[in-house]
Amino acid sequence: MTGPERQTCGVAPGGPLRPWLELVRAPNLLTALADIAAGFLFTHPALARQDLPWFVLLAAASVLLYAGGVVLNDVFDCRTDRRERPQRPLPSGRISIRAAARLGWGLLAAGLALGWAVAGGTAALRPALVATGLAAMIVAYDRLIKRTPLGPLAMGACRSLNLLLGMSTAAGPWGAEHGLIAVAIGVYVTGVTWFARSEAASSRQGQLMLAAVVVLAGIALLEPLPRWTADPVALLRAEPIRWILLLATVAGLVGIRLCRAIVDPSPRFVQAAVRHCIFSLIVLDAAIAFVTQGLLPAALVILLLVPATFLARYAAST
Repeated sequence: MTGPERQTCGVAPGGPLRPWLELVRAPNLLTALADIAAGFLFTHPALARQDLPWFVLLAAASVLLYAGGVVLNDVFDCRTDRRERPQRPLPSGRISIRAAARLGWGLLAAGLALGWAVAGGTAALRPALVATGLAAMIVAYDRLIKRTPLGPLAMGACRSLNLLLGMSTAAGPWGAEHGLIAVAIGVYVTGVTWFARSEAASSRQGQLMLAAVVVLAGIALLEPLPRWTADPVALLRAEPIRWILLLATVAGLVGIRLCRAIVDPSPRFVQAAVRHCIFSLIVLDAAIAFVTQGLLPAALVILLLVPATFLARYAAST
């Protein structure tokens, strides 16, 4: 990329707030926040007032890292987007590529710094290590792995690390239940990323079917979570079938959208299915929080769908 392309990758830089909301995928930032809420609430069943500052810092770190990652993704993909997504902020010239690069690296650095700040404040190295691993995986995905067969796995790993970032201030070592959550959400996002691989053009039905199986497998992996948890809420201990019904409902709603896109693999239906899967992350995160916290904290996580849906009117999530 040379000359004017290096500066704008399009017509002319600048623009109002909307291009920046599009650049950072504003609706999706709420899903990153939901991950942190799920991880933090799951590992802090007895919440105390002194825990709140660490939650706020971890949430801010996650949002900054996510925003930095998607901005750099567009920076590195600008030339491709000129052909496939010319309406995006960089190829359309509404934001200069130089400004986007500065923003992306700045957001990533700020998120990493907050992760280390939590480590310093809690005298625990785990938040710093997870934040560093997440930042490294984000850059590796954006710059090196995205267009390889390992791209969806790398994106899934980013989500797993984001969940672990929310769990990073937990007292004591992580157990099997923490790993189960990270793996399940990672598998789910791997499938969603694979499903979205060709969303800008007509997708192959075979690929969509396999990706849909991976998405639904990620949801199914959460089934043993209440049994693996030391002290789940009384409702799940008394009526474990409720957990299965909850997961089945989420899987059913996701599956309907996926099947519609498989039948008609045009960009319209594939992108709609991907958008539904992304927002369903908030529902899955709320379900995870419900296991140890009960209905009210889970409902608060679900409420993140409100600003996410509002922001989706101004910025696409895919």
